[in-house]
Amino acid sequence: MKALSQKRRHPLAAIALLLMGLLVTGGLYAVATTVNEAKASTTSYSANDTAEGEKLFAANCATCHGMGASGTQDGPSLVGVGAAAVDFQVGTGRMPMQMNGPQAYKKPAQFNDEQTHQLSAYVASLGAGPAIPEEHLLDGQGNAAEGGELFRVNCAMCHNAAAAGGALTRGKFAPALADVSAKHIYEAMVTGPQNMPVFSDANVSPEGKRDIITFLKQIEANGSPGGADLGALGPVSEGLFVWVAGLGVIIAFTIWLTSRTS
Repeated sequence: MKALSQKRRHPLAAIALLLMGLLVTGGLYAVATTVNEAKASTTSYSANDTAEGEKLFAANCATCHGMGASGTQDGPSLVGVGAAAVDFQVGTGRMPMQMNGPQAYKKPAQFNDEQTHQLSAYVASLGAGPAIPEEHLLDGQGNAAEGGELFRVNCAMCHNAAAAGGALTRGKFAPALADVSAKHIYEAMVTGPQNMPVFSDANVSPEGKRDIITFLKQIEANGSPGGADLGALGPVSEGLFVWVAGLGVIIAFTIWLTSRTS
């Protein structure tokens, strides 16, 4: 009994219990996240949609992403990315890419709505992933004040506080969010295109995403009531521009006066 008691009190026992607890907690979290993602992918597609989507994929996407969307050296695997990723990338014209580069540019969509729906159906059939958001989350009737706070905390460092976009590293950039549909904004948040992180429901709830969309649509509708926004670069850059422009006018006026005097 004494030997058993000594083993239980071994210094490493506490560390082993801590590691075991972390493993169990991590496992439960992973299971819960997987269940939530599976629930999020309940958009129903017909067998015909999936079949037609597979044909479109083989003809237009398999060159880079491989047959079965398993990925190649030219394009990542799409298994498990979900319908939302396809709807965003194809619906905004970013895919198929026009050319290789650090980032896919938004351009006119190559596929119509029905074909985009079919491609989404096919990729969704390959594995659970984020689904196309429900309409009530896109209605723009959320809390704009809450959305503004969430946007400033999570998004403004890349997209600018006025959602005017901004430069990133290695030739990449965060695009401006004006004239972007509510659906594509939501899909970007849950799929994390380009350098953007994924904002799962654990990070920002669906209602929080709805609030962010409401905020963005509100500032887009308001425009710039104070006049030219100078690209919405912020008060420091705009103030510097005013000072430089003002000093330039003063110097030019001074030169004009002195030239007339002489």
